[in-house]
Amino acid sequence: MDQILSLAATNLLSPIILCFVLGVLAALARSDLNFPEAVAKGMSIYLLFAIGFKGGVSVAQNGMDLQLGLSLLAGVILSALLPLIAFWMLQVMTGLSRLDAAAVAAHYGSISIVTFVAATSVLESSGIAAEGYMVAVAAAMEAPAILSALWLISRGGDGRRMDGDLMREIMLNGSIVLLVGAFAIGVITGDEGLARIESFIVNPFQGVLCLFLLDMGLVAGRGLRSGGAVLRPGPLLFGVLMPLVGSLFGLGAGLLIGLSTGGVALMMVLSASASYIAVPAAMRVALPEANPSVYLTLSLGVTFPFNLTLGIPLYVAIASALTGG
Repeated sequence: MDQILSLAATNLLSPIILCFVLGVLAALARSDLNFPEAVAKGMSIYLLFAIGFKGGVSVAQNGMDLQLGLSLLAGVILSALLPLIAFWMLQVMTGLSRLDAAAVAAHYGSISIVTFVAATSVLESSGIAAEGYMVAVAAAMEAPAILSALWLISRGGDGRRMDGDLMREIMLNGSIVLLVGAFAIGVITGDEGLARIESFIVNPFQGVLCLFLLDMGLVAGRGLRSGGAVLRPGPLLFGVLMPLVGSLFGLGAGLLIGLSTGGVALMMVLSASASYIAVPAAMRVALPEANPSVYLTLSLGVTFPFNLTLGIPLYVAIASALTGG
């Protein structure tokens, strides 16, 4: 418990978390602080490229092995399974319609890349190493959750079917293409490629992440301010309980595969996080009748802050305790 509290205190006082808090407070106070859309998109592109490239370089350094394959398989299975669990919990705990519950559930099988990055920063500051290929696992966990949500809706008898346009939207989503593409470039170019652009993707990374989380705080704060209908006891409890449930599945998978302490922690983080980039974009096409204020408020306004402030320290502490790291 002392370790968890110590990690939580350290995480809460880190620049990236304080920037997020600043954004939330500014939005709740109705400040006119705002990031131009082009700037916000540019920061997203930078972070995705840097994450993917550095992960690919790490794989180039360590080589491909069975553990990488098992990790990717575990990520895909978790991404497909967790929406089913989330859907059941939503039906039990909330009064959401089947459509809205399926849309929310898709977010909780997919991943939050910014939560992943924040967890990586916590691990680095704590001196805990993690497998570099976990970024590939993150990319693999984007699409299966969306397919699970569509399967849930198809069982409701409303006639929805997977078609070519929707499949293209899912698989060629910009965040997936950039993450996987940068990862491939990192694998191909290795250390030599990293040395050429290190000053661009390594040194500025933390600063860009701080600004990006400030913007995310503004978005989350506005969602909390306008999401009164969502912020009832049932949905709120789900937004906190579901990441804990997901993290336990990630913990089991990481231990079974034999990942390092950092790898287990990141598998827990990936399983505990909720998407707010790739899945909302897909839901606009696949389930346009679903209410965006419901799934965005829960994923970005409830689960995202919980994971940043309390979840990540908890997952790291549990992984350290169970792996001896």
